[in-house]
Amino acid sequence: MSGVATTPMAIALAEAEAAAVRGEVPVGAVIVDRTGNIVARAGNRTRELRDPTAHAEILVLRSACAHFVSERIGECDLYVTLEPCPMCATAISFARIRRLYYAAADPKGGGVEHGPRIFAQPTCHHAPEIYPGIDEARAAGLLREFFATRRI
Repeated sequence: MSGVATTPMAIALAEAEAAAVRGEVPVGAVIVDRTGNIVARAGNRTRELRDPTAHAEILVLRSACAHFVSERIGECDLYVTLEPCPMCATAISFARIRRLYYAAADPKGGGVEHGPRIFAQPTCHHAPEIYPGIDEARAAGLLREFFATRRI
């Protein structure tokens, strides 16, 4: 990545790039508070931690909840480079995230606008505002490049 990451999505993309360098699926996430300050940032660490729940979104949710000493962080926004999976979408709902911004859609594994559409379910207690497609081409390119090197 060239230059200094300044927007939350640019920082999430930098986290995704760092995850790819570690051999993780390149997904990055950032949580900002209501004033725009970054509270947490992370990339996937499922392989490193040998933890199937160590998705970037889960890691930033844990960190932000610890920061605010609360399981509900409704004044925060989440930026993530890939449409959250059903597990992460459910955690986002439980944390009461205010807005979800994501880059690339995930027709195969997504849980927001694809698959089970967690926020549209009658059992969902909270649905954030959703803003898809933020820097989508760049995020999708990172994922394509990562998987292309593994399918040879």
